[in-house]
Amino acid sequence: MKALTGNRLADGEAVFWKDGRWVDRFVDAHLFQNDAEAAEAEAGARTQGTIVVDPYLIDLIDSDGLLVPLSFRERLRALGPTNHPCHGKQAAGGEDIAALQQAHGAARSTGRVALIKRK
Repeated sequence: MKALTGNRLADGEAVFWKDGRWVDRFVDAHLFQNDAEAAEAEAGARTQGTIVVDPYLIDLIDSDGLLVPLSFRERLRALGPTNHPCHGKQAAGGEDIAALQQAHGAARSTGRVALIKRK
């Protein structure tokens, strides 16, 4: 499984792709089951260059029945600032936020590695 993410140009906020638009919360993101569909969405998102900077695919894993980003970095991006639990997306709470906070494993996302190699 994969999700598409990037940073909104206007404010730097981590955003996620869903049905042709960008959403703020990871729980709302479209989860791609096959690589071809994910690559097509990534290509489409790149045409919206004035909205999001450098969109890329991230790998997901199951954590207590909920899908979360595989890499620690991407879990942090999905939670928002880590300076205090009452800031950012984590302040909203909910099962999705709890899953992100309790997920384990810190492998690199293959999508992020591919992005780094392109630069």
